[in-house]
Amino acid sequence: MTEVRRLLISGVVQGVGFRHAMTTQARLLGVTGWVRNRRDGSVEAMIAGDAAQVDAMLAWSRIGPAGGSVEKLIVESATGEFADFELRATV
Repeated sequence: MTEVRRLLISGVVQGVGFRHAMTTQARLLGVTGWVRNRRDGSVEAMIAGDAAQVDAMLAWSRIGPAGGSVEKLIVESATGEFADFELRATV
């Protein structure tokens, strides 16, 4: 069963390669969805996969890439279907 989550990540998460690292990690785990920067300095993502994939992606999202610092991670249930994991434009 596919689980879908919306993530809002704040801290030092822009300008440190967070989106690119998340895309790489998601593709390694087989997670689909998207990630984008927000004008308020946070990162927003939608992730979809089985329970183990989503749990692994959430664990990664609590830490992020080297050079970044996650201060807050908000996780919400969501809906959606995605073919791949993609970078989206800033909103």
